[in-house]
Amino acid sequence: MLRYILQRGALALAVALVVSFATFMLLNFATDPASAIAGEDATPEVVERIRVAYGLDRPVMVRYFDWLGGGAQGDFGESYYWNKPVGELALERAPVTITLALSALMVTIVIAIPLGAIAALNPNSWADRFALTFAVSAQAMPNFWLGLLLIILFGVMFPILPISGDSTWQHYVLPAFVLGSSSVPAVMRLTRTGLIEVMESDYIRTARSKGYRGLGLLRRHAMRNALLPVVSVLAVQLGQKFGGSVITESVFAINGLGRLALQSILGSDIPTVQMLIFIFAITFVLMNLLADLLNAALDPRIRIG
Repeated sequence: MLRYILQRGALALAVALVVSFATFMLLNFATDPASAIAGEDATPEVVERIRVAYGLDRPVMVRYFDWLGGGAQGDFGESYYWNKPVGELALERAPVTITLALSALMVTIVIAIPLGAIAALNPNSWADRFALTFAVSAQAMPNFWLGLLLIILFGVMFPILPISGDSTWQHYVLPAFVLGSSSVPAVMRLTRTGLIEVMESDYIRTARSKGYRGLGLLRRHAMRNALLPVVSVLAVQLGQKFGGSVITESVFAINGLGRLALQSILGSDIPTVQMLIFIFAITFVLMNLLADLLNAALDPRIRIG
C-alpha cells in the first residue's frame, strides 16, 4: 500500500507542476503584465518603468522559478488590483468557498443517493423514470440559469431566503443547492447502477431467503458494497466544486475564491489569477489522489495491479 501511495503521490506532484507551468506561461504570453498594471492610457515610458520595477523585464523562465519558489514558501506575490499579498487574499476568501463546497456536496449526497436507491429498487417503474428524468434535467440545466430561477422564486416572489452575501447559514442554502445539483446526475446514476448489480448477487438472494426485504435489505447488505465506487466519485466531485464555484459565487455575490477569480480576471490581476488557477488545480489533483487511495483501500485488487 505504501508503494502505491508513493506512486500516486509522485504522479499528483508531476501533474501539479505541469499545471503551474502551463498556467504561468499562458497568462504571461496572453497579456503584458506591465501594461495591465499601468492601464490603458499609460505611455510606453511608464509601462517600461513598471516592467523594470516589478522585474518583468527578466526572462519568463526565471520569473516562473521565482514564482514557484515563492509559492512553495506561501508567497504568491502582490496583487495588482487589490494592492495586498495574494496569499492573504486567498486566506480571507477560502473559508467561504470551502463552506460552500462542503454544503454543495451534502446536497448531492442527500438528493442523489436516495434517488439512485429508489430507482434501483424499482427498475423500469415510474419512480425509476422520474429519477432518470430528474438526473437528465439537472445535467442539462446551467448553474447560472438555475441560480437566477431560484433568486426570482425565493428572493422576489416568495422572499424567504437571502439571495446575496455569505454572513449567515441561510445565505448558503440557494448557492449550495445550485452547486450541488450539478453533481446529482453522475452520483445518482452510479448509485442506481451499482445497486442493480449488487441486488443480483448471490448473497443478496441468500439474504432475501432469510426474510430481508426493502430498506432492511438495502441498509444491511446491498448499500455497503454498492456505494464503494460512489465514495471515490464524491471525492472527485468535491474537487470540482472549488473550480465550479466561480459562476455560483458570482450569481449570488458570495465573496469566496470563485468570485475573487472573476474579479481578478476582469481587473487583469495576473498574480491573483495565477494563484487561484493553481489552487483550483491542486485541489482537484488532491481530491483525485484521495479518490485513488480510497479505491485502493476498499479494493485491494487495484493496488496489487
